[in-house]
Amino acid sequence: MDGLDALKVKYLTAVANAADEAGLEEVRLAALGKKGEISLKMRDLGGMEPTQRQAAGAMLNVLKDEIDAALRAKKAALADTALDERLRSEWLDVTLPGRPRPRGTIHPVSQVMEELTAIFADMGFAVAEGPQVESDWFNFDALNIPPEHPARQEHDTFFMNRAEGDDRPPHVLRTHTSPVQIRAMAEQGAPIRVIAPGRVYRMDMDQTHTPMFHQVEGLAIDRNISMANLKWTLEEFCRAFFEVPSVELRFRASHFPFTEPSAEVDIRCSWEGGQLKIGQGDKWMEILGSGMVHPKVLTAAGVNPDEWQGFAFGMGIDRIAMLKYGIPDLRAFFESDLRWLRHYGFAALDMPDLAGGLSA
Repeated sequence: MDGLDALKVKYLTAVANAADEAGLEEVRLAALGKKGEISLKMRDLGGMEPTQRQAAGAMLNVLKDEIDAALRAKKAALADTALDERLRSEWLDVTLPGRPRPRGTIHPVSQVMEELTAIFADMGFAVAEGPQVESDWFNFDALNIPPEHPARQEHDTFFMNRAEGDDRPPHVLRTHTSPVQIRAMAEQGAPIRVIAPGRVYRMDMDQTHTPMFHQVEGLAIDRNISMANLKWTLEEFCRAFFEVPSVELRFRASHFPFTEPSAEVDIRCSWEGGQLKIGQGDKWMEILGSGMVHPKVLTAAGVNPDEWQGFAFGMGIDRIAMLKYGIPDLRAFFESDLRWLRHYGFAALDMPDLAGGLSA
């Protein structure tokens, strides 16, 4: 068979000159691929005489083996060269001092809890805490929530399992931190000023709701407290929390079983260029609910409503954290993604300080 020596020289030279594995693969396909020159000559064997086919086939197999061996050797040499280059570029002096470990970071929810605690502490509010598994009475009855209220249905609330025949009052995963206010009033009486931050649980699941989230509620009880005191407190909180010189709040009449009168509170803002700016613009955004504590709630907590009155409010900690720090999706708070936490997290010693700036 003519031309085998020329093919041998051609492809052995091409193998030797290949600069990388991609170029080597092109040589292999040109020679030994299905449509390669040597493969096509192998197909021609079928049209030869038996004696001629036997001799030509042997020569083609020898040529194929030589080129294949050259390809393998070149591939190994390229791999060794790449490894040597990698070892040179990734060389490490083991006698150098150890690198510091990455710092841990504070979760934005924890940081915002510290921020709002600092703000309300400056206004004379103490922090009150309570259990996350609450009795039906503390979570609903004491807060003047009637039996037919939707919040008392299983599609809205997580009820704890009870054995058959168990006649004890039902327990729930608390749906708000308002039961903490009842416990605080029952233990301390009046006057009282407390905030109750913590985890709460409801059957909500989407981009802006999760089954477990965080809430803070505030309570102030005294003899002459009015809605004017509530408005001032909320304005001072929003101004300090969002770190703006002034804010404007709008109260809209609403209904909550535990307050009367009740109001939803909106804050003036703008969304210029997709960026939220608090205290300016012509838009309004709802941020919390509030009102004067219902006399029945005071009575349930052992406080005489003929002598004492006060206000209460509640807001989502996760939501105000999203607004302040530009976090787009509530679900990311609970996904345990370290990259997210390194981006949005706070250094362990970044304690909020009203004088120096909460997020400085």
